[in-house]
Amino acid sequence: MTADQQHNKADKMKITVAGIGPGHELYLLPLVQQALAQADVIIGYDYYFQFIEGFTPNGVEKIALPLGKEEERAMVAIEKAQERKSVVVIGSGDASIYSMASIVYEKAAQVDLTALELETLPGISAFLAVGSKLGAVLGHDFCCISLSDLMTPWAIIEKRIRAAAMGDFVTGLYNPKSKKRYWQLARLIELFLEKRSPETPVAIARQVTRPEEEICLTTLGQLDPDEVDMFSLVMIGNSQTYRYGKHLVTPRGYLNRKPQTGEEIQKESFRIVAQHLQPLPYSIADKWAITRIIHTTGILEDHQWYRATEGALQRWHTFLHQGGDIVTDVTMVKAGITKRYLEKYGVRVHCFLNDGEALEQAQRQDLTRSQSGIRKAIRILPHALYVIGNAPTALIELSDELQRNKDFRPAGIIGVPVGFVNVIESKVQLAQSTVDQVRIEGHRGGSNVAAAIVNAAFTLEEAIPHFESKTIPTP
Repeated sequence: MTADQQHNKADKMKITVAGIGPGHELYLLPLVQQALAQADVIIGYDYYFQFIEGFTPNGVEKIALPLGKEEERAMVAIEKAQERKSVVVIGSGDASIYSMASIVYEKAAQVDLTALELETLPGISAFLAVGSKLGAVLGHDFCCISLSDLMTPWAIIEKRIRAAAMGDFVTGLYNPKSKKRYWQLARLIELFLEKRSPETPVAIARQVTRPEEEICLTTLGQLDPDEVDMFSLVMIGNSQTYRYGKHLVTPRGYLNRKPQTGEEIQKESFRIVAQHLQPLPYSIADKWAITRIIHTTGILEDHQWYRATEGALQRWHTFLHQGGDIVTDVTMVKAGITKRYLEKYGVRVHCFLNDGEALEQAQRQDLTRSQSGIRKAIRILPHALYVIGNAPTALIELSDELQRNKDFRPAGIIGVPVGFVNVIESKVQLAQSTVDQVRIEGHRGGSNVAAAIVNAAFTLEEAIPHFESKTIPTP
């Protein structure tokens, strides 16, 4: 050190808080080595001095205080700085993460010495060292939680645990266990299992980068708190993390980029909805119909109003693939049925809403146009699949015909008119018939919903990747 440097050093009060890394000398950053080499006083937990032996100058004053004396270390640092000595306060890992930086700055703020200069030098934190040892576990969003409730109330820690589990963060656990704090890790496991699979990968890293280093890979369901001690860091993966040999990998998304094309967006939307429906007690075919309905309405709770005859979707799937006819009450339903499916299977969609004969009949007999159109359809297409998405009078006409004409046997009826007049009544009438049917109870429904159900019947095989069953059962 030059004479000028010595003079400048003597003129100022300064405390440097430095992270010394997880233990191995190769993990000690050069700028921290430089600070240690220029120090007059080094203050820290006595256990940590062994890790900086080769980086301290001869004659440097070392002040070692045990665990629990963090506040005292900070006050001693301030006192030594007031003596115009170059003070370095060391902490393991990164000094600003669960280490000495916060208490030094807090105490400095209390003393409020305007001439006191503070500096924090970074270090390689234990969770970063563990992340590197594991390979790629920190590839996506992560958090760290200390399970020590010595200075933080457990209620706050538990709140953070729940948030981490629900938020699907990769989670590093500091201070997971000690002789006096033996139950907290078991409680965390219990809370995480409410949100995460028991198969979630977990690593227990003990004394990372030190000669005693041990890394054990396990799962959340198999994590044994007895295998953890105060020198351990526990790393819990998120729902996407997987084991690859001795590594843990958390995908960033490069191989599963955000959907961009219309088809990709639709498939991802189906996946999201299907995941929501997975535990519900519907058949695979009905789940697929509900998936497409919710994709149309955007309301995840719409499954509550869905009613269907058992096996109806499977029978309609066969009917449509064989080129069966469809009759709709309004042109909006017709427009919503995917044309590609119609062309592929030779299916014709009929709507007599604006048919000249039906219009004349409606005027002559004081009928609604949709009601008159359905009457004509019944006469010429008695075996079609009838799809009603708008007009309750059309659905009532179908139910009345089923009641009075036992020879009227349509392939089925999708009865989902929407509105507030005659809508509920029309669906009650349909429910009392034995025809294959799908209904949306109450006032809900609409042309888009009706078309979504038809599109679902066309594409039942697409349900297979989204749900547990690998086959579409035959009716």
